Amino acid sequence: MVKVLKTGLFSTIQDLGRHGYQDYGVPYSGVMDMYSASVANVLLGNDEYAAVLEITMTGPTLEFGCDTSICVSGANISPKINDTLIKLNKPISVKNGDIISFGNLVWGFRAYLAVLGGFKTENVMNSYSMYQGVTKQSMLFKNDTLLIDVPLKDFARKHATIKIRETHFTTEYIEVFRGPEFEKLSKGQQDSLFEQGFTISKENNRMAYQLEEPLMNDLEPIITSSVLPGTVQLTPSGKLIILMRDCQTTGGYPRVLQLKETSINILSQKFTGNPIRFMSSTNSE
Repeated sequence: MVKVLKTGLFSTIQDLGRHGYQDYGVPYSGVMDMYSASVANVLLGNDEYAAVLEITMTGPTLEFGCDTSICVSGANISPKINDTLIKLNKPISVKNGDIISFGNLVWGFRAYLAVLGGFKTENVMNSYSMYQGVTKQSMLFKNDTLLIDVPLKDFARKHATIKIRETHFTTEYIEVFRGPEFEKLSKGQQDSLFEQGFTISKENNRMAYQLEEPLMNDLEPIITSSVLPGTVQLTPSGKLIILMRDCQTTGGYPRVLQLKETSINILSQKFTGNPIRFMSSTNSE
């Protein structure tokens, strides 16, 4: 087991999401950055659906109650074991009683802690992903106990490596497709979406990212229609809202763009004040 000594800013258990229940209004949820989470699981030899701990900006402090192996990927939040810095994207053995903690945020925004075999917390609708109203807990709390498998022996693959895409954390470009209501925009509005830069506002979380700069909008609201992670909505006030993993399943704002899956991953590593630019996927081939 793993005991939560401190929670950090916002730490949750996530896997690849809750699929097949959107008709009932249940969000997908799942890890915000599937790329980084998959790196951690692959390096440990876990199944791709294994649940990981998603850590946002400020990390928790955890005490391990058994020997196991871990891997930390994604943002660099200065992870430490017993106050000694450890490397990202590398399988590491931990012993019973070891404490992992996190320090300063160096780059990125969300880190992922994988354990051998994955976390074994509450499973609802075939997913371990925490979400308020679906699971009993929507985030970690102090003194929580997280169940994990106790391996028969140390499986840490000490020489396992993987090349990390640096641009995943540095690029400002977000590749998108045209949304269902894109053609209703004027030529000037369409050009503005791709020619001007945008800034992530302080209103950013697992449900949606809002952008600071408005886009002139004279479109009529649409009949409530389906939305999904990566849908870019345009509000009557001209606010652009990018839906993320915990988004609702329907919405009434025009859907002007749709992020590629890789773009959702990239955006999840950005936070307040970071610049982004939309880039048409058809122009990136």
